Amino acid sequence: MAPTVPFVKFNNGQQFPIFGLGTWKSKPGEVTQAVKDAIDAGYRHIDCAHVYGNEAEVGAGIKAKIDEGVVKREDLYITSKLWNTYHRPDLVEPAIKTTLKNLGLEQLDLYLIHWPFAFKEGDSLFPEKDGKTEFSDVDYVDTWKAMEQLVKKGLTKSIGISNFNHEQINRLLESAEIKPVTNQVEVQPYLNQQKLIDFCKSKDITITAYSPLGSPDRPWAKPGDPQLIDDPKLKELAQKYKKTPAQILLRYEVQRGLITIPKSVTKSRIQQNIEIFDFELSADDVKYIDTFDCKGRVCAFNTAQEHKYYPFNIEY
Repeated sequence: MAPTVPFVKFNNGQQFPIFGLGTWKSKPGEVTQAVKDAIDAGYRHIDCAHVYGNEAEVGAGIKAKIDEGVVKREDLYITSKLWNTYHRPDLVEPAIKTTLKNLGLEQLDLYLIHWPFAFKEGDSLFPEKDGKTEFSDVDYVDTWKAMEQLVKKGLTKSIGISNFNHEQINRLLESAEIKPVTNQVEVQPYLNQQKLIDFCKSKDITITAYSPLGSPDRPWAKPGDPQLIDDPKLKELAQKYKKTPAQILLRYEVQRGLITIPKSVTKSRIQQNIEIFDFELSADDVKYIDTFDCKGRVCAFNTAQEHKYYPFNIEY
């Protein structure tokens, strides 16, 4: 029996599964099968993005399972994200339409601004000049106005943000007609984000945790970088609960009420990752994992550090 995944309620009344499949770094050749395996294992929430370059293949996996009668479209919760080169308000609607076409869908369940900063508009997703990223000065507040139109036009049910700090959220809320339902940010024990979580909670914005396993396959990892998944303290906890280190990490986030989206393309791990609803960490063990925090961010997007809307120059 596939596990029953609990739902989180958004500030607009929509519900969303607290657990889903991440697809960042999933190669096009592997991701269709991963999506099919995930749906078979009980996943109903799939997190995508235009910049991942694999939405058509994700869409093929979704279509296969709908065609087989395993799920209906209304059983699934599909998220995608607006990339940095499409922040200019006139580019926002064409961007979601490209994503919908690639995914083979008529409507998204959730669409996020991927980062608060914009890159130079054009064909390249990572525009560069003389080895430096080329920025655009489009204000995310203006981008948000265009995002709100997507809800009004029925292209997405909910809208949210990703990688925004608390000051940026406050500034967005000052003029927002529709509140973001979630802020998707990196959360893992080395970067437990408690201050940002508390802040978002106070604004009735949920947190979605990306890289909850510490992104061991991040492309810029160097040999000798600390790997969260290999932490001896974590391995001890795994033995205590007779679970894998990954399952302890995922349970930790879900138990904090965070929407959690681990990426995997390995069938056995996709299955194992969702098997976290049959046990609970003690309050003491959650507090113990909280102490792992060392501001150990793995997804810092350093090439955008000089952008005026770079989010990580303040504490949270």
